[in-house]
Amino acid sequence: MAKKLKIVSLVTSALVTICAVAVAATTSATSPFKVDRELFKLYPSLIVYEKTKAGFTEPETCAGCHEDKYKEWNGSLHSMAFVDPVYQGELNKAVKAVGHDISRQCEGCHSAAGVVTGEVKGPGLSGLSAVAKAGVSCDICHSISSLNHDKTPTKEPENGSFVIKPGEDAREGAVLIKRGPIKPQDGCGEGFHECRQTEFHVKADLCASCHQVYHYEKHFPIEATYNEWKHSPYAQKDIHCQDCHMVATETFVKAADTMQKPERKDYRHYFNGANYLLYYLGSQSALKAGDKQQSERLTAQYDMAVKRLQKAAELEIEPVYRKGALAEVRVRVKNMRAGHNLPTSLTNIRQMWLEVIARDDKGEVVLSTGAVGADGSLAEDARLFNSDGMGTDMHFSVDPWIITAFSRHETIPPKGYRDVYYGITAPKGSSRITIEARLRYRQADQKIAEALLKAVPKDIDLARDYGLAKVPVLPVVDMVSLKREVPATK
Repeated sequence: MAKKLKIVSLVTSALVTICAVAVAATTSATSPFKVDRELFKLYPSLIVYEKTKAGFTEPETCAGCHEDKYKEWNGSLHSMAFVDPVYQGELNKAVKAVGHDISRQCEGCHSAAGVVTGEVKGPGLSGLSAVAKAGVSCDICHSISSLNHDKTPTKEPENGSFVIKPGEDAREGAVLIKRGPIKPQDGCGEGFHECRQTEFHVKADLCASCHQVYHYEKHFPIEATYNEWKHSPYAQKDIHCQDCHMVATETFVKAADTMQKPERKDYRHYFNGANYLLYYLGSQSALKAGDKQQSERLTAQYDMAVKRLQKAAELEIEPVYRKGALAEVRVRVKNMRAGHNLPTSLTNIRQMWLEVIARDDKGEVVLSTGAVGADGSLAEDARLFNSDGMGTDMHFSVDPWIITAFSRHETIPPKGYRDVYYGITAPKGSSRITIEARLRYRQADQKIAEALLKAVPKDIDLARDYGLAKVPVLPVVDMVSLKREVPATK
């Protein structure tokens, strides 16, 4: 009997081992994120190109009939999406690290026309057409015929999940077709193109195609701006990306405060966002090229970006007492007007933090945290609102082609807040403590920005093109500040 039990035990153990190996093999060989390679031929870019004899149109051609909209777009972040030196530096690093087939994921959104036509083959600007270098131009957005969000590996918007078709073939030749939210009137396009109405051009779903960046293999959302919006009060109130980023600052503030859509006359093709560093670089480039008007246009966009940042958040300061003595200070950071998290986009690169200084009634500093050094370095004790990325090895990384998860994710949701507590002890004899708090923002850590700008392709010369002999200390925007005096005892 004992011998039979031993045999049964051995057989059972062997079967368990075989099953475990089989499950492990199946798990490692499969993924919940299935890629339709027949549909997504440009994978990991998820753009679908319905090719016809119709080509893409330069934005300067569009300006012939839509001069006002062209001027609004020219100098926008969309217009500089591909020529942006920070992006080009990142792209150059990506190609060297993982190859062009994978980096095409980035190129698809930064120059859709250049990718689908095969013109863009890597980093750099040399030899490219005006259409390719125009980035997210008029003809890109207005040639999008449908969205493929439900067909992506995650069944969510990601990595350029749209269908682009600039026109159709007809007996007499190619017919250009441009799409937008307004019902076409007779004569629309004036014989140059036909007009068709869409619903998604006024919805966040259109923006979601490129403002959701997922890891090319693991499909982790490195950028999840659309998801942040979708799960917010703004989505519930039907306030979309266009209602804040395609209007003037005052209109954006009104929309965020009242949750009411702007009027039709209020919309502009500004596409203004928080990347004021790119506006600054673009303005310097225009000056170097002798284009004063373009430099002024970019400076206006820079000012708009700063003003929007300064309208986005609010602060509260509250003392915390224990046994009648001041023990802590609570600083609350509130996301008042951003329809996505603060910060958003590449949250592992963006830096938003608190600088707090407290002084006693003699003016002596009793608390100081979050200062920026003369070289642009941020103090290690700074309380940051951003993310830390990590790869499959669970080690820290800032490179988007490596990041497959966040080890820390501390951004602030729309209409939400985060509290930070600072321990503080009032000096003996002090009666009052004055606390100053500033919420500060910049595009990236100083060393990361330096590394990216130093990695630009050889055909981009920072001194020649931007007047930069070296990478400057990154500008920091004070989003909001608050000062409060509190009793040292209670």
